[in-house]
Amino acid sequence: MANILVYALHYEGAINKNSLGAVSEAARLAGEIGGEAHAVVVGEGISDDVAAGLGAFGATKVFKAEAPEGLSQPVVDVMGKLFETGDYQYAIFGGGLLGFEVGAGLAARLNAGVTMEVTAVNVDGGQLVAERPILGDSSISTSRYKDRGIIIGRLNAFEARESGGSATVETLDVQLSSHAQQATMVQRGEQRGADVDIEGADVLVAGGRGLGKAEGFQLCEDLAGAFGGNSAVAATRAVVDAGWYPYAAQIGQTGKTVAPKLYLAAGISGAIQHKVGMQSSENIVAINKDANAPIFEFSDLGIVGDLNKILPKLTEAVKARKG
Repeated sequence: MANILVYALHYEGAINKNSLGAVSEAARLAGEIGGEAHAVVVGEGISDDVAAGLGAFGATKVFKAEAPEGLSQPVVDVMGKLFETGDYQYAIFGGGLLGFEVGAGLAARLNAGVTMEVTAVNVDGGQLVAERPILGDSSISTSRYKDRGIIIGRLNAFEARESGGSATVETLDVQLSSHAQQATMVQRGEQRGADVDIEGADVLVAGGRGLGKAEGFQLCEDLAGAFGGNSAVAATRAVVDAGWYPYAAQIGQTGKTVAPKLYLAAGISGAIQHKVGMQSSENIVAINKDANAPIFEFSDLGIVGDLNKILPKLTEAVKARKG
């Protein structure tokens, strides 16, 4: 029997959405290999209720450890101890920069195999097999593990599913290593626009260079506002590099990966680097004056025309439709 350990990122009394997806995925896979899914939460002042809540997503046991939040090395120490004392063969992380850092550190600590940007995990012969896109998402690489395996998902790769289960909570006392105590979180700062959760949005209005200037994003913001609810504005790398919009809103190979119900691309050519970050969207609508723009090749609906005329009319239509 091989159990699976999941790192659940915790901040201000809430568990990260990608971590919840990782817990659900671990529970599914553990059931297929005859093990259990356990989770570990590292932070300061974590309540038992928050930790126990992971049981609803499939964890049967949750460890909580008091250590500085937002730093990777304390988490590596905690998870390393659990691997030493428990029957764990795999660790699964949801997508995100901290998960990448912790997962890589844990792999080095355990001399384990590691696969990043994983989009699917299957069971073959009682062992986990991870898949990740390569070569600009044009092919799939498969990873198997000789002993222990560290699997780090791509953002939004794992769906959070509530199973109605329950979990026991165990407080873990870990003596942090000296190097894990050398870094201190002085201040948690947020970039302008970072409060918008583009990764969890149902509707995204994304702008590219076709907007012409930074002020052009007002058209995107107006449309997102018309949709209301869980809607947000996103951007391509070119425009955030130009200072037109915050980096927190960047989508693509070097930005964030999203999968909204509706992705509306305004003035975006659709280079492969951008496609990587948004191709999993349920419905893709593209507006571009260039009929040969690559984005039309993978859009569900394409509109060829002047976005400066189309976006305002679309905003008016959405407002009218919503009453």
